[in-house]
Amino acid sequence: MTQFLPIAALLAGSALLLLAGGLHGLLLPLRGSIEGFSDTALGLLGTGWAIGYVAGCLLTPHVVKRVGHIRTFGVFCSTAGIVVLLNLLILHPAGWVPLRALSGFCFAGAAMVVESWLNERATTNTRGRIFGLYTMINLAATTIGQMLLTLGDPAGFVFFVVGSIVYSLALLPTALSTAAAPAPLAQAELDITALWRNSPVAVISIFLVGVSNSAFGTLGAVYGRQIGLSVTSIATMMSAALLAGALIQIPVGLLSDRMDRRYVLIAIAALACAIGGMLAAGGLLPPGLVIALVSAFGGMIYAMYPVIVAHASDHAAPGDFLKVSGGLLLMFGIGSVIGPLAAALVMSVTTPQGLFAVTSVAHGALLLFALWRITRREAIAPADREDFVAMASAARFATPETMALDPRAEADTTDPSEPPAEDLDDDPRS
Repeated sequence: MTQFLPIAALLAGSALLLLAGGLHGLLLPLRGSIEGFSDTALGLLGTGWAIGYVAGCLLTPHVVKRVGHIRTFGVFCSTAGIVVLLNLLILHPAGWVPLRALSGFCFAGAAMVVESWLNERATTNTRGRIFGLYTMINLAATTIGQMLLTLGDPAGFVFFVVGSIVYSLALLPTALSTAAAPAPLAQAELDITALWRNSPVAVISIFLVGVSNSAFGTLGAVYGRQIGLSVTSIATMMSAALLAGALIQIPVGLLSDRMDRRYVLIAIAALACAIGGMLAAGGLLPPGLVIALVSAFGGMIYAMYPVIVAHASDHAAPGDFLKVSGGLLLMFGIGSVIGPLAAALVMSVTTPQGLFAVTSVAHGALLLFALWRITRREAIAPADREDFVAMASAARFATPETMALDPRAEADTTDPSEPPAEDLDDDPRS
């Protein structure tokens, strides 16, 4: 407790941020369906979010350098709250898509600021525990945000107001915190050539996982509504998928530390492809069976991201973890731009089950490429592998600062020549 009390305010701010993000992210596709938005328009919401989120990851370090951490966090949280209310006032896809992009930009920036504070407070002895606690809190907050929708009707205005309020509340813990001012934010660089030399499997896989995860994360609720599930069942389905993704990482991590991670990735992709195929070809299934299958599906797709990062870090040179993981994050973001739109187009010309046809194609392509690469490159010896580290199931919430907080990044972030951070109370910018 003595280790975690100094960062309690930062963790509380992060929890409120993720709670609002979970609520807002599930509310929009449900309300959009009620308003009669087309599948393509709803898919563009996910594409807009991904574009804004990647832009936030790239540009936030420059904003922080110009105006400081506290002002940046305040502006982003405040703007995110305004966006939620604008979604209520402008019930049209032409307004929602750019607003969703702005929301993604603000969410990424606010998350990066919180994570940079946590990274500054982490030490050699506490980094792993802080990262683990941070991951669990964010998972719980996202789940609670989604399950809040079971308490009312998304056709009303209440959930929009609640989302805006929670974004505003996220301002308070960090504004009142006396934690040391963080160092400059981590920046992600996309060098596809270097990433490819490091691990072709990681590059292709992370892109395809971005396609599948973003398609499901954006349109899973739309699929549920179109097949006749209630709001409670939809929220339960999406939350269960998220929780399953977190739980399955325990056995997946144990396996991937003991054998070639590519075989583990192939097995997960095969199961995701099989379950997705069942959902795509199953027609009208009982609600209980749909929730069970989608939960199992979520367990598979949300376990892939940390396996891919671990595989890439096995091949990375010492001190290159942040560069490699940051590049993979941007590749995931590129896939996230494509996934929702592709799935929406397929759903619009076929059936709601077309969502899982798209994810199955992505997972099948991942499986085949990984199998081919196994014949081209030997596996890393167990003694030379990095430890698997469980990560937040919703990988679209990861930022370059999330990677900097990862225990594997400690060698990258330790710089003896870096002067100690000033206290916020002594910093005139605060």
